[in-house]
Amino acid sequence: DHRDLHYPLRRQRQMCIRDRFYRRVAFGLSPNDKPDKDPLNWALNQLDTIPNLLWPGTIPTEKELRKKYGEWVYGDREVLRKKFKNDKHAYRKAKDELRIKTGERYFELNEHAIRHYQTKYSKQPVFERFWLFWGNHFAISEKDFLAEFSTGPYQREIIRPNMVKTFEEMVQSVTTSWCMIHHLDNSESFGPNSKKGMEWRETINENHARELLELHTVSPNAGYTQDDVIQLAYIMTGWAHKWDRKNLETGDIWFDQEMHQKGDKIVLGVKYKNDAKRELAKVIHDLATHPICIKFVSTKLCRHFITDEPTEDMINPVIEAWNKSNGSLIEIHKAVITQAYKHNENTHKFHPPEIWLMQLSRMFDLNIPLSSEKMNYSFSSKPNRRQRQLSWILREIGHSPYRAKQPNGWSDFEADWVSPELLLRRFWFSSVELPILVKSGNRSHDFILACLKNNFEDHENMASLIENFRFGTLDYDLGQKYGVICNLPGVLKA
Repeated sequence: DHRDLHYPLRRQRQMCIRDRFYRRVAFGLSPNDKPDKDPLNWALNQLDTIPNLLWPGTIPTEKELRKKYGEWVYGDREVLRKKFKNDKHAYRKAKDELRIKTGERYFELNEHAIRHYQTKYSKQPVFERFWLFWGNHFAISEKDFLAEFSTGPYQREIIRPNMVKTFEEMVQSVTTSWCMIHHLDNSESFGPNSKKGMEWRETINENHARELLELHTVSPNAGYTQDDVIQLAYIMTGWAHKWDRKNLETGDIWFDQEMHQKGDKIVLGVKYKNDAKRELAKVIHDLATHPICIKFVSTKLCRHFITDEPTEDMINPVIEAWNKSNGSLIEIHKAVITQAYKHNENTHKFHPPEIWLMQLSRMFDLNIPLSSEKMNYSFSSKPNRRQRQLSWILREIGHSPYRAKQPNGWSDFEADWVSPELLLRRFWFSSVELPILVKSGNRSHDFILACLKNNFEDHENMASLIENFRFGTLDYDLGQKYGVICNLPGVLKA
């Protein structure tokens, strides 16, 4: 049969699609993972349900951490600054003690451990990749100790549960969450003709309205104007934290009628009649179902999973799934994965540093994150070096996930990650720090070869590059091997 002559070529092509696909939409295969005969079906079956968080250690709730944040803010602002206003040295010492007591130096480290443990051990790694995407789409930038206390639980309790609902429901939850309202200063936005606005001579803050339009829904492609931003800000007035002397700005979110701008508003040509707290849900419905929003977010999804410049034939099936399902994120995610599989052979996607690190941890079974027992914190001393290690690595490779510099989050474009400095940081990590993280039973040359074979169609050529380093077992020899392997184009991108 003439078809037999082409079997090796077909088999090689199938392997190419399979191996790269596991790293494109997930985190590669661990030494214990076996490739699925149907990778696309394997991926699609992971998107219908929310996997449980696997971290066996402490997972504090958003309210618990907000309370700790309140203790920190109140203790610093209302107690220490007044008590030591004439003694800067004593103030610094007392503030360091407060950091320890409230966990200000610890909770972000624990959140990184929860996040990385999930991506390393989850049986639904494709779901976890979408979790990372949405957390970055609705980013919380580095501000007001949010990374220390709030961003992690916000991504766990606001983003994650909404990933099996509709995009509109996710936008509603995000927009009225404590973390986002504090991040974008909506509690400082007063309707000029509201009771409190007139009494206190306050006016609107446009931050939240602008980002809802620009970053979260319709994007500048909708052609909105400054008047639209102002009108949306009017609609959003009243959504604020409950402030009191003890909790300060860390109280629950509610709708304060006395802050709300009265009267009708017009956003993108649609009139919203005066309807108090119900106005926001109505405008979010219109924004989240707007055709320009659907195309904008669909393009971002394709950019994250397929290529920096996705084409119309990649994006349109996602838009179609969005419209057919009324914005069901399950169906949208499945359409994205289907397109990622379809275009897996003829496109490449460069991985930002955190995803690259997560893939290395899963593929080579690295000793991160630290075990939950060793992550326990006594609130009596500073976190130790090992507890700080994962967060330190993320910072050193240039991608601390809860500390985006701007509200638009971390970039998905390759050009923003391939500077000589950032590439040198990856090389430094893989050749100097990674060998320290290799488990004692995994330090052999054969183990590396087995991991390469499990994840890369080009594993034989990759192995040949480190053949000369196979006789050593010292960290230096491992550093040479991993320094070469982890920075090959086929590892940096999928």
